[in-house]
Amino acid sequence: MMVNDDLKALVRTIPDYPHAGILFRDITTLLLDGPGFAASVSRMAALLSGRPDLVAGIEARGFIFGAALARELGVGLVLLRKKNKLPGRVTGINYALEYGTDRIEMHADAVQPGQRVVLVDDLVATGGTALAGVELLRGAGARIEEAAFAIDLPDLGGAGRLR
Repeated sequence: MMVNDDLKALVRTIPDYPHAGILFRDITTLLLDGPGFAASVSRMAALLSGRPDLVAGIEARGFIFGAALARELGVGLVLLRKKNKLPGRVTGINYALEYGTDRIEMHADAVQPGQRVVLVDDLVATGGTALAGVELLRGAGARIEEAAFAIDLPDLGGAGRLR
């Protein structure tokens, strides 16, 4: 058995969603399995080289894993949200998608210069959203040295682009 095959078995794959030819990785089946969800978060924590100051979760499923990881590590959680979802003063970045552009934002005072932040999402595919998150956080002065994902789709190259 390969490392994490037990968790991989808990993730449902849905063909042709949201478009023909896409194999959608549905983490809701992993979340329904309490021991599996706990193991996924514990394994994320174990892979980190040290304790960060903050965890940054990318909307929306990154909030789930980010909150759980932040609690496991005993640190705060920064929310990276879609445009116009946060009240107050925000900073944001536009980024390209396969089918257009999008924007993520965070509160302007969420990160202090020099803080070590781990970026978290449920899945890394092409890495576009994660790279935008890194750029946004670094623009606020954060030190981003690691990222954690429940699922990596290595054939799409996102984790490699992040490295």
